[in-house]
Amino acid sequence: MVVTFSNQIVLNMFRSNLMKKFECLYEGTAQQGNPTLLNEIYTELYITESESGEISNEHEVRQIETQSRRAATEDTPIKCNDIFRPLPGQDKPIRTVLTKGVAGIGKTVSVQKFILDWAEEKENQDVQLIFPLPFREINLMKDKTLSLSELLHVFFPETKEMEISSDKYKVLFIFDGLDECRLSLYFQIDVRLCDVSESASVDVLLMNLIVGNLLPSALIWITSRPAAADLVPSECVHRVTEVRGFNDPQKEEYFRKRVSDQSLANTIITHLKSSRSLYIMCHIPVFCWISATVLEKMLSEAETGEIPKTLTQMYTHFLILQTNIKHEKDYEKNVTDEDMILKLGKLAFQQLLKGNVMFYEEDLRECGIDVTEASVYSGLCTQIFREEFGWYQGKVFCFVHLSVQEHLAALYVHLSCTVNNTNVFDQITKHSCLNMCHYLRCIRELWMRLYRVKMDIWIFSCGFFWVCQWSLIRFSYKD
Repeated sequence: MVVTFSNQIVLNMFRSNLMKKFECLYEGTAQQGNPTLLNEIYTELYITESESGEISNEHEVRQIETQSRRAATEDTPIKCNDIFRPLPGQDKPIRTVLTKGVAGIGKTVSVQKFILDWAEEKENQDVQLIFPLPFREINLMKDKTLSLSELLHVFFPETKEMEISSDKYKVLFIFDGLDECRLSLYFQIDVRLCDVSESASVDVLLMNLIVGNLLPSALIWITSRPAAADLVPSECVHRVTEVRGFNDPQKEEYFRKRVSDQSLANTIITHLKSSRSLYIMCHIPVFCWISATVLEKMLSEAETGEIPKTLTQMYTHFLILQTNIKHEKDYEKNVTDEDMILKLGKLAFQQLLKGNVMFYEEDLRECGIDVTEASVYSGLCTQIFREEFGWYQGKVFCFVHLSVQEHLAALYVHLSCTVNNTNVFDQITKHSCLNMCHYLRCIRELWMRLYRVKMDIWIFSCGFFWVCQWSLIRFSYKD
């Protein structure tokens, strides 16, 4: 295809804007934090071709443990930049790729690295335009009616100077976070769209694009946690890949890149290897970041207290560390640490019961959280703020990992029962939390009723708080 001089200028501007947006990695924190160049910290992830996008009934942490036991010979590894390239012996073209992986395993970072390599003209140069459209941001437009062209103009104003059609440019759409989608994607399409200028609801636009009615030659990349992977019909997907996170050598590579003091990095690696549960969880990049954040401070500054050896201890120390960061920022507001943690815990608990991992301003307000207060705890609640929205501005929140959300929910239950004498199980179970026996009975009954939510870490943490953690929590939140 011949590209005119004016179009080439727009393409170069588009590429440059994507490079600026994706060149930095904010590990677990909002953009108020110190950015790290992605190419400096990025560690290659283990990605395999999967047989299907079928739903998994196991908790995500158990899936990680199962994967850690599988022999490498059982898998077909594939590089992130090659996901649209057929493997040897495969001759059919690949239009739509579904990449699944548990929370925090590296799906979004893989997308970021793919886009950055393209923007830097390193990989996939046969593609002329990449449109990253995360579901967490598309959700903010779910009540809008517009055309595909208009949707792209909202997210990418540069495209107003271009005519997006299947025969003019080779285009890739990336829909990151299918599990975060709050649109009605039932794929029972009553409205068939074939023109990018035709208007419809956003969910209808996306469904027509995915099934191939709109821009049939466009490439589609969808990422999802396993529990939502079957939302897209299998006949619409030409390849399923799975992000497995870090294998053992990649874990060590990450910590040696993340921690500049190599002696300290080796000490951290040795400590994590001494705990089977911690080392298994290090398959998840986000958990590696949490562990590095906690252990680097505790081991380098000779802090008092036991070095975390369990998941609950690690998360509790991470929580303490984040409250300390808040004090270092000299944040002046009439809210105590305990009040703020209780509010975040309430948000985590209520949204966990609903199966939500993404929250919006109205969700925060329901729990009495001021948006400014939530932003202060940037390590716990990540804020994504797009100022370039053409019609409105919106904020999206999430916890840095599902297990952090579960841990905060467990802490909320525990502190509500023991400190505030409040029964958070009221209206949910038949029992009152008068003592430890009743408390654990409430947890068991709730788990039986909400088994599909798969809150194993939450249940584990609830019990563990009673048995081992109260002294640490009391010390952390004393007046």
